[in-house]
Amino acid sequence: MPDHSFAPSTDDGDSVDAIAVSARLTALIHDAIDHAGGWIPFSRFMDLALYAPGLGYYSAGALKIGSRPGDGSDFVTAPELTPLFGRTLARPVADILAAGGDTVIELGGGSGKLAATVLAELESLDVLPAHYLLLEVSGDFRQRQAATLQRLVPHLAKRVRWVDALPDRLHGAIIGNEVLDALPVDLMLWDGHAWLDRGVTVSGTALRFADRPAAPGARQATEGLPVPYLTESHAAMRGLVSTLVSRMTSASTMLMIDYGFPASEYYHPQRAGGTLMGHRRHRASIDVLALPGLQDITAHVDFSAVAVSAAESGGVTIGYTSQARFLIDCGIADLMRGDAADVRGWAPQAAALQTLLSEAEMGELFKVIAIARSDRDVIGFGAGDRRESL
Repeated sequence: MPDHSFAPSTDDGDSVDAIAVSARLTALIHDAIDHAGGWIPFSRFMDLALYAPGLGYYSAGALKIGSRPGDGSDFVTAPELTPLFGRTLARPVADILAAGGDTVIELGGGSGKLAATVLAELESLDVLPAHYLLLEVSGDFRQRQAATLQRLVPHLAKRVRWVDALPDRLHGAIIGNEVLDALPVDLMLWDGHAWLDRGVTVSGTALRFADRPAAPGARQATEGLPVPYLTESHAAMRGLVSTLVSRMTSASTMLMIDYGFPASEYYHPQRAGGTLMGHRRHRASIDVLALPGLQDITAHVDFSAVAVSAAESGGVTIGYTSQARFLIDCGIADLMRGDAADVRGWAPQAAALQTLLSEAEMGELFKVIAIARSDRDVIGFGAGDRRESL
């Protein structure tokens, strides 16, 4: 078997404190591997690398989400590019609230800009929720979100409450932007004879990949696959979707926005290396074992698995389309035209709109899926609905 070891190294000018945190997290991962008998599944590594308390990428406090390359951040999300994204998303959220829901639940929350923008737009539409809940496990992100809300919408900040876990009853709009891609995944390798679980072990002082026979009943379809063929499985994502649907009331609708594909594209023979990727300083890397805690690790979303998990828990997929079609159907162009009087802000907003809608950028790669407890209409999917592809 080839050696896939990676030794931590960096040329990004990391602080001594950042390197020390990564070293402590690496030691924690080494201990977890040792206690597990010398090997852990990749999902365990990814969970520790991203979420280990005080050490993981989303827990250690460094700037992650920025507004542009070069600002010290690792990536930019749609709410950071332009308030047009949040204002547009608020339109279907308002529709959901008007149908009987009283709460907005946002998973994650990033810098807090999405919450601030959605709340401000809902106020302008006279459909403010009684509560806006932010499910956020990172204390550092909570502080950043609170500061953003106080800066942008101080009069609405009192409606926001942070929660550590999902409420037992979800009654309203559930939204998540780039949440599912950050959930731990397992890696599976087809070697031409059997499916193998790709996990993580230690070689000397370096973390490296190591493969073990997969449990019986692992992925079955192998016809036409090249050898080797590496892909991901999404147990954590499926579990979250199932939990969300099981707690949704009849007045609830879930809107998830992320990059990914239906299963027919996700597990295509030409996607032989999978979709797993590290992100750091606005650069992508396949070296996902390097510098634990200092880079993001993500995998594209299998939206067919989202739809199946929802159905198995009593939910119905009521819409699935590209981000571009969704935003256009929700009226992002009209909002842009309404801001045309702001001449100084027009050029950057137009550039951001291009990024959100262009097929060469976020417009096609990112998808939106809507799930409810029963079939219903929701704005955003009037044109270009692709549910048949799931």
